Amino acid sequence: MKSKRINNLKSVIIALIAVFLVMIPVTSFGDDSLAESPVFNVRGKVNRVIGSRDEGIDYSGGSLQNSLQIVEIKIITAGPYKNKLIEAEYSLSITFNEKQDQALLKPGDEVLMVIETDESGEISQAYIYSVVRDKYLLLLLIIFSVIILSVGKLKGLKALISLILTILGIIYILLPLILKGFDPVLVSTWVCVAIAGITLLLVSGFNKKTLAAVIGTSGGLISAGIIAQVIGEMAKLTGLGDEESQMLMFIPQEIAFDYKGLLFAGILIGALGAAMDVGMSLSSAMFEIKEINPEIKKGQLLKAGMNIGRDMIATMSSTLILAYTGGSLQLMLLFMAHQIPFVDIINQDGYATEVVRSLAGSIGLILTIPITAIAVGFLCEKPEEERY
Repeated sequence: MKSKRINNLKSVIIALIAVFLVMIPVTSFGDDSLAESPVFNVRGKVNRVIGSRDEGIDYSGGSLQNSLQIVEIKIITAGPYKNKLIEAEYSLSITFNEKQDQALLKPGDEVLMVIETDESGEISQAYIYSVVRDKYLLLLLIIFSVIILSVGKLKGLKALISLILTILGIIYILLPLILKGFDPVLVSTWVCVAIAGITLLLVSGFNKKTLAAVIGTSGGLISAGIIAQVIGEMAKLTGLGDEESQMLMFIPQEIAFDYKGLLFAGILIGALGAAMDVGMSLSSAMFEIKEINPEIKKGQLLKAGMNIGRDMIATMSSTLILAYTGGSLQLMLLFMAHQIPFVDIINQDGYATEVVRSLAGSIGLILTIPITAIAVGFLCEKPEEERY
């Protein structure tokens, strides 16, 4: 027991060192040359509200009313303009009405602005483009961390470390490699497998239970990607069904993206968390059965694992579908309000892509179950030297 605790502590320490080493490059992203640019971003605080005005926006179908709030801002970003007071306008909403009063700026609110300067270095114009929300998100992150550490103890710490490593892996490995022109299919596969391996190793340690979970998770994810690729080719999906994908065609790096490959990458990342949950839960349950009944035959163990997995299917198969549905709730309401026929919606590239994404991801979750069960069955054939 003591050696097991020491091993757990070692794994946590190693993970913390890895996090530290990965985060070192973060400090090198500052670009002092921005300070010399005539246009740059600053943070400010609302000193007082001056007033408001409305402006009409004409378009082909008529005109819209846009409300602008005029406020006095005190710049709080360190630099030559700190504590300087300037006037700026804040666009409230194109369809502003009394139900959106919570969007109004009030004294003390912090905002993000773009400032333009003239040749003499004086501020010529200022535009508010966003309300500061990062400190509230940080508060939510702190609450999340406190709760997961309070409830999970050492396991919670490992889960928190694995979450940090996952985010850093996506930001500093997956995205940069894709932006450099690497194949998104290959990159996303290796990154997702690595994330699954590191996360499950942190949570459960280095043992056969973890190995089976990694095998099952990886197999389910790769199966989901392959199915999505095959159906995508048959349905002639372009991967350009949303505005974000189309905007990638005009980035300054001028990279010729494999947009179908990006679809594959998105499916893997979207299904990764749920697949790890299924793989680890099933592997843990089957090894527990093996520990309680060491004489159980492989066929019986496999049958028991599949029975457990079938109970998971009822909820896990709808996990991704509900997630994507929740993310597109407003869009579905828009379609229903305009009574657009379902057949017209489902045949469009963007919406067909979302269907493939959610169904292929769910299939990957379901296939994680038999792959994990088979992996446990083979790994349990050898005598166990440790307690699971």
